[in-house]
Amino acid sequence: MTRSACLIFNPVAGQSDPDQDLAQIRKILAPEIDLEILLTTEEVDADELAKAAIGREVEALIASGGDGTLSAVAAALVGTNIPLGVIPRGTANAFASALGLPDTIEAACETILGGATRQVDAAFCNGKPMVLLAGIGFEAETVEKADREAKNRFGLLAYILAGFKQLQEMKAFEAEIETEDRIITVNAVAVTVANAAPATSILAQGPAGVIFDDGLLDLTVVAPANVAGAIAASYHLFRTALTGNATNRDDIGYLRAKRCKITANPPQKVVLDGEIIGTTPLEVECIPRGLTILVPPVTVEMPLEEKLEGLPGLTVEYKLESFEQAL
Repeated sequence: MTRSACLIFNPVAGQSDPDQDLAQIRKILAPEIDLEILLTTEEVDADELAKAAIGREVEALIASGGDGTLSAVAAALVGTNIPLGVIPRGTANAFASALGLPDTIEAACETILGGATRQVDAAFCNGKPMVLLAGIGFEAETVEKADREAKNRFGLLAYILAGFKQLQEMKAFEAEIETEDRIITVNAVAVTVANAAPATSILAQGPAGVIFDDGLLDLTVVAPANVAGAIAASYHLFRTALTGNATNRDDIGYLRAKRCKITANPPQKVVLDGEIIGTTPLEVECIPRGLTILVPPVTVEMPLEEKLEGLPGLTVEYKLESFEQAL
């Protein structure tokens, strides 16, 4: 039986040719999936299209665009059982990276055709669905400085340039973090609450890997004393993301919680999945297994029972009785 799906396609995402991208997607998916294609416009965004498709009880939703488009469609699906297919075509492709999904059109389409699904956590931040992360302080200011024109011109480098610019204006604030079992007060320059995060979201990398299906939020507090400390802390967090080791610097802290409320003095901008949504306070609550995504098939590799090849002077003699017992 032919499957059906609704594809929400953002034609202005990234820097590739949208007509060629859409043609490639059609070529791979259309022979096997009855595909309804909807394009985002300045008047109608991905969120509206996704909610309308959900209202029509579509079998599956496929989102193709940048992180904003993917997050908007995913957010609309939180709490439903409708699977999400992801075809990233953006500047950073943080969404796909955070969830371990392919970042090329061909591989993403093959993943969708494979049909394997996985339930991952989602969250609500100030009443809005959250798939990746929310941040205050440095994270939010950096996102705001990386404007659309810069992203179109410089790609991922726009975020890096914005980050260096923000370092020069870095200001500490007092943060109060309330979780289900305690209240923490600390001076910081950034607090990040992550449900899922790619390695490039370095301010979310305090724990030893952000786990996106454990029913918990990962909070990272960054509190360097000066610009030099901020650079060192950022480099350290990048290293922890690559190695999978938790941070051990005194000016970086982390914890996990089911829910949290964060206030700041003075108030700080709040960024949610790459978009500024206002200022503190922010309240975030994890929604365990709140989102179903189409994922590459999981290959389980059995551990080798032994490895002898390559040992110097190796000889192996099989005993006769072992053959007799096997017969």
